[in-house]
Amino acid sequence: MISIDRARMVFTDRHGGVSAPPYDSRNLGGLVGDDPAAVAENRAKTAAELGVQRLVFLRQVHSADVAYVTEPFGDDPPPLDGVVTDRSGVGLAVLAADCAPVLVADPVNGVIGAAHSGRPGTLAGVATALVEEMARRGADLAAATAVIGPAACGRCYEVPAEMREDAARAVPETWSTTSWGTPALDLRAGIAAQLARAGVGDVRHDDRCTIETGALFSHRRERLTGRLAGIVWLM
Repeated sequence: MISIDRARMVFTDRHGGVSAPPYDSRNLGGLVGDDPAAVAENRAKTAAELGVQRLVFLRQVHSADVAYVTEPFGDDPPPLDGVVTDRSGVGLAVLAADCAPVLVADPVNGVIGAAHSGRPGTLAGVATALVEEMARRGADLAAATAVIGPAACGRCYEVPAEMREDAARAVPETWSTTSWGTPALDLRAGIAAQLARAGVGDVRHDDRCTIETGALFSHRRERLTGRLAGIVWLM
């Protein structure tokens, strides 16, 4: 867990839940084919362990759409990839299994945000949209802290050469090469650059690669698998 004044951040792993293989065991993703009852139990267990009263989950669609929330959406969340709140006890959760969960907090002004930034969302600027919405809600981005969570790293995220070129035209910092010498994308570097350009004063990393780390879910490694969550909340 990461503590920043009265803000808390955490990235879950695959252990400690009730889901059966191949989702074993703390799968928090509701749209990956797992038993809905197991997902609900995993989410409730996670909220209880963190001491978070309410968890907000999204229907992630690889967009740059961001919304302000004060409570969970319920059983039919809208298609979004970022959320912002200024309410204590409301945990903002974004799901990932190679995409990057991005958590941001300005605990002094009491504004937090979370975004799901995969390849399409990164190129569309979801992290930028997130912190811009936070600023509209009173955040001081120069005093804010962002943490980019576990994701497929630039040494492992192999893509076709044309895709790398297209991505680099939009976000130059995403250009990368795998450890075996083929075209790749470095989403982490791209997101970090976007946050810095937006004025975020402190950009940190949980730099674990989901593809390389067996304790984390990875769609590229396993295909049919669960989802970890990045969660941020105000005490």
